Amino acid sequence: MTSEDKDIEQDASAFGRLRDTLRRLYHGTTPAAFRFQIAAVLVDLAIIGFFVATPVLQETRAFLWLDYAVAALVAADIGARLLASNDVLRQFRQPTTWVDIFILLTLLFPTALANLGFLRILRLWSLSRSGGLWRHFRDPHLREWRDASHAVINLLTFLLVVTGFVYTFFFRDGAGLAGYVDALYFTVATVTTTGFGDIVLPGMAGKLTAIVTMIIGISLFVRLAQAIFRPAKVYFPCPQCGLSRHEPDAVHCKACGHILNIPDEGN
Repeated sequence: MTSEDKDIEQDASAFGRLRDTLRRLYHGTTPAAFRFQIAAVLVDLAIIGFFVATPVLQETRAFLWLDYAVAALVAADIGARLLASNDVLRQFRQPTTWVDIFILLTLLFPTALANLGFLRILRLWSLSRSGGLWRHFRDPHLREWRDASHAVINLLTFLLVVTGFVYTFFFRDGAGLAGYVDALYFTVATVTTTGFGDIVLPGMAGKLTAIVTMIIGISLFVRLAQAIFRPAKVYFPCPQCGLSRHEPDAVHCKACGHILNIPDEGN
């Protein structure tokens, strides 16, 4: 074996060790993995906070430094998650991965893609769908609120995306916090159909924006109400078909009829 072959073998072995380490950190259940996953969620929440505050921060001198620092974090997270996946191609095809890649592009080109920056808040939806927020909540009473939490996050994401859109295309003249608050006020007033009338978007584009906001917003409110008030279900994967949501007292899977053995939470 030549020295070049040895170098290649060492590189391959180092790459394999790196992938194994990332898999243990992202998908493991050890205390070290738990600490890493909690830290990753906290970093994600800080990044989302930066996205929400971008309209206020973008006029400051340090904004570009912050923007590129966040881009480095997002790029590292995307790369690490792909390496930690058992099926890289399948992970790459996931909608959450494409959302993160799009967010990364808006961070790398903040001037050219400035008008699309409001879509960065989709990182909140991506975080919710990744499962990291709920992976360690094993208490059945907490898991009962999982659907409701998804509905809240969907509604919050929608409100912030629409607020960013309205601010970017209608309130940019009132740059800064005042303009962003006006955009948020209009969005909430429209979604709740309060319609105070003191802030109205001009022109046909403004009317169409208000119409779409009301229709989608009301749908999300209904979805949230259903998640909160519908009968609670337990999460127990069926051994036969994999259906995970069942009635608490279910004996058979409603999809395939397989006998279930759902633990009694009262014992």
